[in-house]
Amino acid sequence: MFIGRRNVLLLAFSQAATLSAIVMSMTLAAILGGNLAPDKGWATLPIAAMVVGTAIVSLPAALLMRRHGRRAGFQIGAALGISGSLLSALALHRGSFVLFVIGHLLLGGYQGFGNYYRFAAVEATGAAHASQAISWVVAGGVVAAFVGPQLGQWGRDWFAQDVFAGSYVAQGALGVVALALLSQVHLPAVAVAAEGVARPMREILKQPALRASILGVAVGYAVMIMVMTATPLAILGCGLPGSSVTSVIQWHVVGMFAPSFFTGTLVKRFGAPRIMQIGFVLLLGHVGIALLGTEVLHFLSALILLGVGWNFAFIGGTALLTQSYRPAEQLKVQAVNEFAVFGLVALASLSAGWLYDRFGWIALNLAVAPLLIVALLATAALGHRLRQMA
Repeated sequence: MFIGRRNVLLLAFSQAATLSAIVMSMTLAAILGGNLAPDKGWATLPIAAMVVGTAIVSLPAALLMRRHGRRAGFQIGAALGISGSLLSALALHRGSFVLFVIGHLLLGGYQGFGNYYRFAAVEATGAAHASQAISWVVAGGVVAAFVGPQLGQWGRDWFAQDVFAGSYVAQGALGVVALALLSQVHLPAVAVAAEGVARPMREILKQPALRASILGVAVGYAVMIMVMTATPLAILGCGLPGSSVTSVIQWHVVGMFAPSFFTGTLVKRFGAPRIMQIGFVLLLGHVGIALLGTEVLHFLSALILLGVGWNFAFIGGTALLTQSYRPAEQLKVQAVNEFAVFGLVALASLSAGWLYDRFGWIALNLAVAPLLIVALLATAALGHRLRQMA
């Protein structure tokens, strides 16, 4: 049990390093992209590329880890992160929008491997402690809430002629830290963890719980990314000070990850569908606050609520997913889940900049409400079905 807890702790710190890099890019990339892009409507393309990179890597990452183990896969992911950070710094030096986008595509690959940290934690501790293990790894993001935005400000003026290039160099150094942490992780071989007979994927996908899990996590993540991506542009577009971007994103990320310390316990007590439903209600609450005004307080409170809602939907959905497959099916189900989730997230991030540029902040928030209502109804129906079965 001690080894399992040690691995979960290492994975949580690795998650903190990975998410600090991603949060830094989420804070800066849309603004820097707007400066580099030939059209302001493309400002969020670097963030969209990061999400696309995550989706592209999801399936190959699962196959690679099946053959060579979790640790090797995670280390390859960290190497992608270092490469993407340095390429983004070079792009800022050269003023190249194309290189900046490619750098963020590689950073997305880093996140694509890192998304499997939470599943590795379940394997390290066993199914009985799944929700708590997932929560603790996801909670590593609390560190990212403070390190990510500050990393951007810390390295801002390292290179006098290339503002924020130093931030991406610092981001690359954080990837080196993640490599060192991951070298100490010792997980059971995936082949051992996946013993038994696997059902055909078509049969697995017939399970209502699995479908609700994938839909819920995908919608919650897509809505969160779409709004988070457009937020820096909206804050500046409303004439608010640039310093507001850092504090709003910082507290949004706190909202995303701080509840993780108790979300797992709530899932265990009340069930994953109920926690997911609460998450979607909170996400709809974000929409309501966003419609009330565009002062700093509106952005701050709405984004905190957006983060907490995402946390409940994400952890609840992940816990539900782990209950929907057998050990022999874990890698292929996880891969399908990650690909489906980040496919929708990629579409959301690609449309965020265009929606904001053409229609504004209010329209963007109204656009996500129907998705949230569908996900809320789907998880409510699943909860009712499970209660009937019980």
